[in-house]
Amino acid sequence: MATDTDPAAPLTTHHSRSGPDRAFLLLRTVFTVAPIAFGLDKFAELLTDWEQYLAPWIDDLVPGSAHDAMLAVGVIEVVAGIVVAVAPRFGSLLVAGWLGGIILNLVTMGDFYDVALRDFGLLVGALALAALAFDRGRATA
Repeated sequence: MATDTDPAAPLTTHHSRSGPDRAFLLLRTVFTVAPIAFGLDKFAELLTDWEQYLAPWIDDLVPGSAHDAMLAVGVIEVVAGIVVAVAPRFGSLLVAGWLGGIILNLVTMGDFYDVALRDFGLLVGALALAALAFDRGRATA
């Protein structure tokens, strides 16, 4: 007989969530909170000096200083986090694209490969959220 602690036990209550549902909730939460937190920190600069991560060629392309560019990045990241919360199908793809841009920026600097690799892992997580979000839409349609 299966018990509540048995991972092979069938889910019998309507309050129980499936693995994909739990994964969706975890990923949506992380990709809501993290972009908002990092975006807000572009203004507070408690975590790091964000300007060091801006490739010189991008700094040359954008108007204003590197600091101004990072403030704009902060606004975009906060918006992206909010979009993930309210429209995860679109928001997850927005975050994945944004992470791709960050990776390109870091790799073209010839530095911060460790951060670029971490961000690649996050990009894959954002794509996993997109896959789960699109599957949820199909299940309710």
